[in-house]
Amino acid sequence: MPKLYHSPQSRSSRVISQLMLMGKLDAVGVIFVEIVKNDGSGRRDPKNAHPEGKVPFLITDAGEEIRESAAIMMYLDELFGQPLSPRIGTAKRGEYLSWMTYYGGVLEPALVALCAGLDHPAMVGTFRTMVEVAAQLESGLKGKPFLLGTELTVADLIMASAFQWAPQNTPDVPAIKAWVDRVTAAMDNGAMEEFETKAQDVIKRSEPA
Repeated sequence: MPKLYHSPQSRSSRVISQLMLMGKLDAVGVIFVEIVKNDGSGRRDPKNAHPEGKVPFLITDAGEEIRESAAIMMYLDELFGQPLSPRIGTAKRGEYLSWMTYYGGVLEPALVALCAGLDHPAMVGTFRTMVEVAAQLESGLKGKPFLLGTELTVADLIMASAFQWAPQNTPDVPAIKAWVDRVTAAMDNGAMEEFETKAQDVIKRSEPA
C-alpha cells in the first residue's frame, strides 16, 4: 500500500480530496505529521520521511519516493486507472499536463510573491504575476465549466486549490470565481472537514510533552 505523509490544512489536503473523489482513500496509508507553518508555528516531525520535512510526500509500494503535489497527484490518478485525467496519448492530455506543471511553475510562485509583497524584475520576468495568471485562466475556461471541458480533472483540483487556500487572492473575474465554486462543490467537503479534524487530533496527541 502506498504511504502518504499528510498534515491537515496544508498543500497535501488537495491530495486527500483527490483520493476521496476517486474513492481510493482506503487504498493509501495516510500518515499524519506535523510541519513548520509559514507563521513559524509547528515543528519538523521526525516521523515525516520527506527530506525537507514538507508535505505531501508519497512512498510507493516499490519504495520509490515521490514529492511535489503535481507529481503525486498524477501518479495516484494513473495508479488507480486515470479517473480524473485524459488517457495517455489521447486528446487534451497535453493540455492537462500543461496545467499540472503551470501550477508549480507559474501560479504558486506568482501567488506567493503577491502574498509576500515581492515585486522584483527577476520574479516577474521568470514567473509573471497574478495578472497574467488570471488572463491564462480566463482564456482557458472560456466556454467551459472546467479547464479541459465538461469533466473535472486533477488539473482543476490543483489549480483551484490555490484560491481555496487564499480566497482573497482569487482574480476578480466571474468565470474564474464560478469555476472555483464548481470545483469546491464537486468535493466532499463534509468528509474532508471530518478527516482533517481527525488528523489534527492525532497530531495533537502525539506532540512531545
